[in-house]
Amino acid sequence: MSDPCDGCGQSVEDALARDVRLQVDRSTVDSQRFCPTCFAEWITKYQEQMSPSSNHESSDADIIVD
Repeated sequence: MSDPCDGCGQSVEDALARDVRLQVDRSTVDSQRFCPTCFAEWITKYQEQMSPSSNHESSDADIIVD
């Protein structure tokens, strides 16, 4: 089976695909399918955004309260 990558749109075989799922309270909020290249880019972006650094300042504007 071959479905498109959510990053670049290219067809990607199941054996090479990486699925990323975001769940909150066991309910899926988001699900994305990536080819190996787009998955590597996603990991790099995630690591940069989640790592503490002097260039990244957190503010209360980033917090969503429902």
